[in-house]
Amino acid sequence: MNSRKENLEAFNRFLDILDELREKCPWDRVQTNESLRANTIEETYELSEALMSNDSDEIKKELGDLLLHIVFYAKIGEEKNDFDIGDVCNAISDKLVFRHPHVFGDTKADSPEIVEKTWEEIKMKEKNGNKTILDGVPTLLPSLVKAYRIQDKARNSGFDWNERQDVWCKVNEEMAELKVEIENMDKDRMEGEFGDLLFSIVNAARLYDINPDNALERTNRKFIKRFTYLEKEAKGSGRNLKDMTLAEMEEIWQEAKKEDAE
Repeated sequence: MNSRKENLEAFNRFLDILDELREKCPWDRVQTNESLRANTIEETYELSEALMSNDSDEIKKELGDLLLHIVFYAKIGEEKNDFDIGDVCNAISDKLVFRHPHVFGDTKADSPEIVEKTWEEIKMKEKNGNKTILDGVPTLLPSLVKAYRIQDKARNSGFDWNERQDVWCKVNEEMAELKVEIENMDKDRMEGEFGDLLFSIVNAARLYDINPDNALERTNRKFIKRFTYLEKEAKGSGRNLKDMTLAEMEEIWQEAKKEDAE
């Protein structure tokens, strides 16, 4: 592993390279915050995929790609005389110190739960900080992640179930309400009740320390693997999935499940 000095030298080299690219490369020279934004989102998802795969080489690669974007935005800010990478580092350093008084001050916090309990309160004391507890949830977060973050922030304020098993009553209640609207075939109410059901299930996941986004992605990958197996086996026997019965497909599907279990 690199020493602190070597890491600083590597970062300084990286800054020099970006400076040169911004000056001499026709593509890099014309980039703006707006033109980079979509690529940044894509890079974030690619990092997420590498993290889910727990592939160290890919994680390192995707971290570098995302770091490039962070430093690029800082470079653009420097050119506008708004801020530079040093300001970015100082801002996050100041924030970390302020939000960790149990490390850098006299406050006592002996468990992660105590730290989380006071986190939102600390954030609301910051200059230009959140005015309400839910202000800190980005409006453009994917809905599943957003639901989890909303519920987690509400929990930090004390708004939560006394016993986590009680959440299943809420899940069953929302399921019953959805079934009523399905019977009525009221599309607008069906959508609303389906959203309520999903929200309650996300809440259950949170209470049982399950990350719902990770859980769903795990199932997505499992389904893709099994469906690809089904498709491959069908083609191998000269059949088309559209021409197969559900029972025939189910038989191969069970084979795919057995392969997963091995």
